[in-house]
Amino acid sequence: MATETESTDKGVGLALGCGAIAVLGALLMVIGAPEIQAAWGFGAAVLFSAIAVVGLHLWD
Repeated sequence: MATETESTDKGVGLALGCGAIAVLGALLMVIGAPEIQAAWGFGAAVLFSAIAVVGLHLWD
């Protein structure tokens, strides 16, 4: 009996989307250097880069 597997690119799409948001967070961190915006940018960059890695591992 033949079995078929279905392959999707959900992990890659999620990683690219979250990676783009992480880059925007890093830019916000650089632009808002000594202010609270830098902290929010750092938090967004770390959070979305972690989500990108988890997405790659879950769907790949």
